[in-house]
Amino acid sequence: MILPQDLSERGELLRDMARRVVPSFDFFLFSLLSGLALGIAMLLDAPALFVLAALLSPFMAPVMGICLGTVAGTGRFILQSLASLGIGSLIVFLCGAASGWAVTLLPARQYQQAALYSHFNWPFFVVLLVGSVLTVYLTVRAPHSKPLVSSVAIAYGLYLPVGAAGFGFTSGVAGLWPDGLGLFIIHLVWAAFTGIAMLALLGLRPLNASGYFLGAAYGAAGLALLVLAAGAVPQINIPPPGALSASAGKTPPGVTQGIAAQQPDGTPAPAFTLAPPTATSSATLAPTPTRSLVPTRTSTITITPAPTPVWARINASQGGGALVREEPNYNGSVVQSILNDTLVEVLPEVTDNEGVAWVHIRLINGKEGWIVRTLLRTATPAPNW
Repeated sequence: MILPQDLSERGELLRDMARRVVPSFDFFLFSLLSGLALGIAMLLDAPALFVLAALLSPFMAPVMGICLGTVAGTGRFILQSLASLGIGSLIVFLCGAASGWAVTLLPARQYQQAALYSHFNWPFFVVLLVGSVLTVYLTVRAPHSKPLVSSVAIAYGLYLPVGAAGFGFTSGVAGLWPDGLGLFIIHLVWAAFTGIAMLALLGLRPLNASGYFLGAAYGAAGLALLVLAAGAVPQINIPPPGALSASAGKTPPGVTQGIAAQQPDGTPAPAFTLAPPTATSSATLAPTPTRSLVPTRTSTITITPAPTPVWARINASQGGGALVREEPNYNGSVVQSILNDTLVEVLPEVTDNEGVAWVHIRLINGKEGWIVRTLLRTATPAPNW
């Protein structure tokens, strides 16, 4: 139990924590600086600038205010904290939107980093949870200081998705809007729920029934959103090589029946060939008649094995993902953004465009597009590579 047992001391601690989690002018100023750095980072697609944007972010006092307001059952304090966080997030969103508008004035290029921060992934989620736990713990344990370092993880999980949403809103880059805004909501609910749970572990449990109700509502909503977000990640099972086998009356997977010939009218003939007669007719002059063997036809199916599919995984050295385009060039429209280790099927077409090798691929949802060959990792080289 970190909190004091004496009610007067606990009340003083709560009042001190409430004063520290009320946002000041610095919160909005550093939200603006963080948003500007984030806009430049997305415009240049530079991973290091994303780290700078997180470091410039303010102490996420409104998130701690939501946690304290829920424990105390004070709806007014929760609304004030939500309003402050909404204004700070709107500043970051507008900075991202301004950067997305600038994209329309520049030559077309890839924007992989923005796509990575607008889709749910577990490492991103774990960083947010750890930051929420440490921020609450240090806020209680060190009442005279602000845990700025751990708060960076919360800002990383909230400001980056909302900035990416603003970037996609004006730039038209697929997969950013409204995906980033949805991820922002998921992260906010879980940051609040994790902070409330940590306060309860430290001895500061909800003071009334409304606090328990709000805490349970955060948990239920966070769990539902998490299931939806995690379930949106597609999964695929690839049959191992040599798994093709024939069963009675069925054509084995990956095997097609060949066409032996064409009929006179030009239509394909049945997919079988005629074997030579198994016996020839014969006749003798003997007075006793003998049976003649009638030629019979035996149909045999000609099977032509299809090429074994080549599978690859996305392996971008920077950013953790890649973009799939409709045409084999950087100006092509974006079909979909995909994360590292995502499985794709490599199609035979490979082309060279201004010294860059592009590979035709098919995603597991059936969409096809082109990707730079160096972003793929295969167990064995694909044909024509």
